[in-house]
Amino acid sequence: MRFGPWLVLSPRRNVTGVELSGPYSPVKAIGVRVSLADGGLTFGSSTTQGVCICFRRSVSGSEPFGLLRHPALTVTVEDPARLIGLLTPAGRPAPAL
Repeated sequence: MRFGPWLVLSPRRNVTGVELSGPYSPVKAIGVRVSLADGGLTFGSSTTQGVCICFRRSVSGSEPFGLLRHPALTVTVEDPARLIGLLTPAGRPAPAL
């Protein structure tokens, strides 16, 4: 996933779960954010809905040296249902929207 100059790369097999999330507060949703509660990363451009992607092995993406690792990435996208469908492993039902 790319958000401006920020980039998170992870093989699909590293994704352990995806879920619809939101709505969000503008203060917490717009831009690149790192959660102080759980270390999750957000790439946000909307307060309406997003998709939280959980990883087996934490990923880097919030800074250029890869020192901070994140257990999850929340992204706001135009079509959250489509992203959830693409990331849900075959043979496992997608979460209800």
